[in-house]
Amino acid sequence: MRGFALLCLAASADAFGAARGAARGGARGLALSRSAAHRAPPSRIVASSADTHATIVFLRHGQSMWNEANLFTGWADVPLTTLGKNEAAAGATQIWREGIVFDVCYTSLLKRAQQTLDIVLTITGQEHVITHNSWRLNERMYGALTGLDKKQTVAKYGEDQVKLWRRSFSTPPPPIDTDNEHWPGNDNRYAHIPMEDIPRSECLKDTIDRTLPYWQSDIMPALKRGKTICIAAHGNSIRGMLKYLDNIPDDVIAGLEVPTGIPLVYRLDKNLQPIFDARASAPLRGYFLADPEEVKKAQEAVANQSKVRWSEKQE
Repeated sequence: MRGFALLCLAASADAFGAARGAARGGARGLALSRSAAHRAPPSRIVASSADTHATIVFLRHGQSMWNEANLFTGWADVPLTTLGKNEAAAGATQIWREGIVFDVCYTSLLKRAQQTLDIVLTITGQEHVITHNSWRLNERMYGALTGLDKKQTVAKYGEDQVKLWRRSFSTPPPPIDTDNEHWPGNDNRYAHIPMEDIPRSECLKDTIDRTLPYWQSDIMPALKRGKTICIAAHGNSIRGMLKYLDNIPDDVIAGLEVPTGIPLVYRLDKNLQPIFDARASAPLRGYFLADPEEVKKAQEAVANQSKVRWSEKQE
């Protein structure tokens, strides 16, 4: 994993080589930087406000194999592509540069989020940090759409219907059959979950209702203790937590784009309320560890990619 992580950094525009490696000579410089991270971890993040009590870093996983293949993914357990791994490495670089040191991490039961977190912890020299995994941080369950080609689904059901399933707050796709290979009830990783709690389909509202109990029971206790945490998860499960933190209206949260691989930092006061940061952009009070123009382009790329993928008119 370490050798691979260094290759990922070498491939990213903001790799450690840009900061130190170039001055020390290519791959050898990268190795020295990686070694130095182990010898002397960066200082804990210094907040701009004395009111900071706890810190959260949200990180959406990078591109997965099914993202690349243009398939509805949801709870299907597929790995990252090379691009996805490089996105995670670029995010790790920004976390390292910001000097963020984690006390505890959280991720889902899906390998694309776990891989993303593993890359971040390896590159930043924090492999020792405890990680908690939960199905409640999984991506939205896409029901009977799981594994289907997105363009073929548009051709079958129509563009308006597919957009409604994907982007409405409270309209789920058709439920998946329990004998389908992609139904989580057939996966032993979910054998500990009561059958009635295993979703057959979810809208964004359902995903939020599933995610927030874990936020309350497992994540908030760490925040109350003033910990710095990382949550490596998925677009919709992250949206649910952001909606809660910033009290974002239903019609706004459904359209919020969370770019892949760009860390989103929240500083909380003692009441666990977000402290507004000057680098934030509405409706969020947290800030991305990237240039605002870069974030905007990444968000637009996600939105435009969806239009190209699903709109027959643009083919």
